[in-house]
Amino acid sequence: MNYLYIVLALLAAYLLGSIPTALWVGRRFFGLADIREHGSGNAGATNTFRVLGPKAGTAVLLVDALKGFVAAYFLPMWLVAQGAIAPEHELYFKLACGVLAIVGHIFPVFAQFRGGKGVATVLGMMLGVAPATVGVCMLVFIVMLLLFRYVSLASMTAGLTFALLQLLPQFRPAQPFMVYVGFVLAVLLIYTHRANIGRLRSGTESRVPLFGRK
Repeated sequence: MNYLYIVLALLAAYLLGSIPTALWVGRRFFGLADIREHGSGNAGATNTFRVLGPKAGTAVLLVDALKGFVAAYFLPMWLVAQGAIAPEHELYFKLACGVLAIVGHIFPVFAQFRGGKGVATVLGMMLGVAPATVGVCMLVFIVMLLLFRYVSLASMTAGLTFALLQLLPQFRPAQPFMVYVGFVLAVLLIYTHRANIGRLRSGTESRVPLFGRK
């Protein structure tokens, strides 16, 4: 193993995740000094939708997902191409780089370590690791959002679905430890949404307006 390349890839994954997309979009295109001072106080796609509208929210969602995908898919591929790691170890580094991108998104060095909740970045990471399973989870997310109009509830349900799907023969990963990774990510999503859970229980969580519904 070439440890210099490995350290560079892991550092790049964290820095990539640390890009505060919502913060920069708000400042550059809307003159908003800090989106974290508005709405839910979060620097993620959902709060961008809420504060700046669907175009800005969609842009932030795509970029934040791309951060996770690039970290989990391309950085380990680069390590293999450089001969820094063996091909059979690529999955481990997909997970390591993806997790560091998620950590960077939640605790971004470029934004005083106050970022988003990691949903879009987790999505991008898992697209690079287990695309078929993520496809089902995206359907679950859409159905939950259409039924209840709570992004937080849809996100947590989709994360838990990912973990549970891997227990089924059709989606069981070749490496058993991936099952544990799925449950760790589900727990992480629930933890970062703990304030939302409180608002859901009290009935004060904001709904996403769909098809003109408030």
